[in-house]
Amino acid sequence: MYRVFEALDELVTIVEESRSVPMTSSCVVPRGDVLELLDDVRDALPGEVDDAQDVLDRRDELIQQARTEAENTTSSAKAEAEQTVADAHAEAQRLLADAHARAEQLVADANAEADRAVAAGQAEYQNLTERSRMESERMIQAGRDAYDRAVEEGRHEQARLVAQTEVVQAAHAEAARIVDEAHAEADRQRGECDAYVDGKLAEFSELLATTLRTVDSGRNHLRGTAAMPGRSGVYDYQAH
Repeated sequence: MYRVFEALDELVTIVEESRSVPMTSSCVVPRGDVLELLDDVRDALPGEVDDAQDVLDRRDELIQQARTEAENTTSSAKAEAEQTVADAHAEAQRLLADAHARAEQLVADANAEADRAVAAGQAEYQNLTERSRMESERMIQAGRDAYDRAVEEGRHEQARLVAQTEVVQAAHAEAARIVDEAHAEADRQRGECDAYVDGKLAEFSELLATTLRTVDSGRNHLRGTAAMPGRSGVYDYQAH
């Protein structure tokens, strides 16, 4: 901006020192020098003016780009959430199938062991004395107890494996969290884009205001200089 003021001062000096046209209020100025100084003023204007115009031209493009990125982020999050839920459902189904199969196997093994113990006890009961019969009854009872324990253990194991289906609920919660984060990220990117464009517009507005004040100051300076009496005694002039 210093070169702008310097060029304006040089223009004022040229006008002040230019030769007056006799019998008129006009003066003769060197066209080449004036045009060169005006080119200097134009070249010295800050490059931020062009940058601000570029931002204005690309405003819709930047906003659309931010919206596209936000939509892509949301779509990816939804796809990831859906895949997580599907995997959780598949894992839950597998765990349930394993639990049922293991429980059925435990019950079958317990039944087989009980039948074997009962059969052995009954055979022993028929062939032994009273004492042997008492021992046989004890063995039968032990077999029944073993059967009851095996059945109970099978039920507990089945309940434990079924409880693992809570992974489905955790997957739903994780999916909801991912979608919420995607929406938040999209809103943040959109807000940053709007703030960036607004900041550039504010800078452009301030730069234009400063440039207008500079031009107005130069024009006032020229008017004040033109109001001074020249060699012809006339207080106004016409630049050609």
